[in-house]
Amino acid sequence: MKNLKIILAVMLTVCLSGCQSAPTDGSGDSLQNNVLYEESAETSGEQISDEPITAETEETYMEKYNELLTEMPPEEILEKRDGVEYPKFEKYTYYSRTAERDTPVNVLLPAGYSEDKEYPVLYILHGYYDNQDWMAREIVHIPEMLTNLAEDGAAAEMIVVLPYIYCSKDMPYCTGMDTQNTLNYDNFINDMITDLMPFIEENFSAAKGRENTAITGFSMGGRESLFIGISHPELFGYIGAVCPAPGLTKGSGDPWQLEEAELVFYDSAPYLLLISAAEHDGVVGGNPARYESIFTQNDVEHLWHTMSSTGHDASSVTPHLYNFLKMIFR
Repeated sequence: MKNLKIILAVMLTVCLSGCQSAPTDGSGDSLQNNVLYEESAETSGEQISDEPITAETEETYMEKYNELLTEMPPEEILEKRDGVEYPKFEKYTYYSRTAERDTPVNVLLPAGYSEDKEYPVLYILHGYYDNQDWMAREIVHIPEMLTNLAEDGAAAEMIVVLPYIYCSKDMPYCTGMDTQNTLNYDNFINDMITDLMPFIEENFSAAKGRENTAITGFSMGGRESLFIGISHPELFGYIGAVCPAPGLTKGSGDPWQLEEAELVFYDSAPYLLLISAAEHDGVVGGNPARYESIFTQNDVEHLWHTMSSTGHDASSVTPHLYNFLKMIFR
């Protein structure tokens, strides 16, 4: 019976992979002419995993992660401990060929970082109107939370990358909530693959492979983390989104990039897909539940995390990251 399940799962994967259609820019034009798809095509034939992904193995992964899921982090995990070294985010710039300009990025290296060791990498994306410094603020508690979890053996040591995700050759920053500005955020998918990830891998001791790469984001950054993770499952083994903005799928706003049926993973399911939502989110409202509903409808394994006392701000980001940090690279 187990062999039969594996055979059926492989047949389903092959069938779905032949049905994939290209994302659009909202006007119906394909984005496949972008640098992203030209370069990624070179590696499209690479094997992603040594073992077939089956419903049985995916359920085991999600069951283990579900046991770690808590609504809010304990207060002590956000506080500095005596005698513990806490790293700080450092500022860097890289040249973005996609935007044709130098682009800022914040990087957090683990305490005791060594070039003799390779570390998995987590990319965290900011929201509309914000920049690479938003997630680095003290109110988010990333250095304290991650270091304490690693000290307790509850999280892996990792490199954390906070990029600037507004990507345009003509516009250096967001000027309003409209179609063009949203497309500029969506264009970060190209910068991410062709510019940012190579910069991180060339300048830091970063472990490569989907099993060593995670992405998550808040609000507009949540929309982009889902877009990037779904478009490139061969690169990202762990995907998250907290209070994700609408518009990624047709019928949920303009511009859109994917049909609802495309919220699936054609080549390989992620080890983790975590969506977090705030009950008192006055900005995106019930939009996260829309994503959750589509994933459920498409039979995509995922975790749904509801926060009853938070809003569309850092109060939701911190508990999402607390859960995400405990689950990735484990």
